[in-house]
Amino acid sequence: MNYHNYFGLKEAPFSIAPDPRYLFMSDRYREALAHLLFGIKSDGGFVLLTGEVGTGKTTVCRCLLEQIPEDTDVAFLFNPKLTAAELLAAVCDELRIAYPDGNTSIKVFLDRIVHALLEAHAKGRKTVLIIDEAQNLDADVLEQIRLLTNLETNQKKLLQIILLGQPELLSLLKRSELRQLAQRITARYHLSPLSKKEIAAYVTHRLGVAGAERELFPAATLNLLYRLSGGIPRLINMLCDRALLGAYVQGRPRVSRWTLRKAAAEIFGKDRPTRKNKRKRPYAALLTAASLLIAVVALGAAGMHEQWFSIAGNSVPILRGKVPPGNTAKAAEGPAKKHLAALEWPGDQPILLSKEMAYRALFKEWGLSYRAGKNGLACDFAASHGLACMHQRGSVGSIRRLNRPAVLALTDERGQVFYALLASLGQGTARFIMGGETRTVATSELETHWEGEFSILWRLPPNFGGFLRRGSRGPEVAWLDRQLASLRGQAPPAKPTMVLEGPLFDHLREFQAAAGLTPDGVVGPQTLIGLNTALGKGVPVLLAKREGN
Repeated sequence: MNYHNYFGLKEAPFSIAPDPRYLFMSDRYREALAHLLFGIKSDGGFVLLTGEVGTGKTTVCRCLLEQIPEDTDVAFLFNPKLTAAELLAAVCDELRIAYPDGNTSIKVFLDRIVHALLEAHAKGRKTVLIIDEAQNLDADVLEQIRLLTNLETNQKKLLQIILLGQPELLSLLKRSELRQLAQRITARYHLSPLSKKEIAAYVTHRLGVAGAERELFPAATLNLLYRLSGGIPRLINMLCDRALLGAYVQGRPRVSRWTLRKAAAEIFGKDRPTRKNKRKRPYAALLTAASLLIAVVALGAAGMHEQWFSIAGNSVPILRGKVPPGNTAKAAEGPAKKHLAALEWPGDQPILLSKEMAYRALFKEWGLSYRAGKNGLACDFAASHGLACMHQRGSVGSIRRLNRPAVLALTDERGQVFYALLASLGQGTARFIMGGETRTVATSELETHWEGEFSILWRLPPNFGGFLRRGSRGPEVAWLDRQLASLRGQAPPAKPTMVLEGPLFDHLREFQAAAGLTPDGVVGPQTLIGLNTALGKGVPVLLAKREGN
């Protein structure tokens, strides 16, 4: 007998192999999958999915491969430690493009790839290149990959590229020689670790797929699992697998905290990950102290995990490079900058106060008066007024989709970080409030001053305790029933349902589809923000009514 039989399981529930059947579709995984699907359906450029080791990037991607449209050809490269010529050869191999034996000429590879892509396009087929572990690519290979996106017809790009990688990939893409590639990233998503609540659901999900019919990890054990794993799915799997084996050997019906600690000692030895050394990871250098502060207080204030996403609609702008001096023809393509202000911090204001001033302006949009010194941290203040903070990394398209005034982290010409409120978006222009001044700038200015970090506020339902899913019960479900009835033009139900199922679940999915959201029947931040906007009760918006409200 093995521990699978002992616990009544059909198979090992915590294998680290990326089996899509075991993919726990948390809100962040849904966003990541939607991000990749968007990349496949878009018309060119790069899509970027990053995350720490073991957060599930490859698993999400394998789930994507099961949903590939029939008219799409996919080349999936697992080993990017290649030269430019080797990479092009691998692309040819994946797409079954013939080339001469022993060829090492980049031109020959490119000619064959171009011919094949044009043939695929003529047949109405799309081609997608997915590169895993992209942080291992050399800069010259990345540049060759960028050149592949130059392959296009008069209407569209011939190749869509998705890069999967660890946070080090973000640092690599900041290098000056890769600036042109970074500008072609149309959407990006950072897959962060699971929260404490999500770990419990994750473990339950995987055990359920494996056939478990009883609780094997008590709540106290799951709390310890969160501390030991830091929310990294791969570590969760390793710990749970070893702990189940330990409980089997001990003849115990469930995994105790002692058994889990022993499993951790066997796996990690003296190198058990801690919060302290976790902050020493290379990607920590990418985050400023200010952005970390926003993320941390968002966790405490809203009771939610940090979210990083950039799933834009079909109108995601591709930010272009600066117009070279004297090139008046190109300058005429965008808004006339001479009539617009510069995206720079006012010289007569202390830049160290920029964050407080930006949040002061943001809360003013919500009809609130905020002072950091008196009222404490911004997200604590927000929570005391029924609001939640959300800190994200994205694009102009991401902010348009959320349709909320946003505090942006910007960089001046000297590399100093300052904060400003993006108060509204127009056609090719953006209105900012910075240092007490209002300035209208060209959205193309964001290219040089903004790397995608922004924060918004959104209104929480009364007594909201967490995400709602099919089968959820309680007053939050009754609140949802009343709101959706209002949006359908109906009177509030005399006895609103207390269970998210049946007609209410169908109405929820209909609303999500109409709002351009994934119709998954899960009420998370995206759906709640959409409800806030649709109900329009004291909610400040970013876009004029004719632009999407």
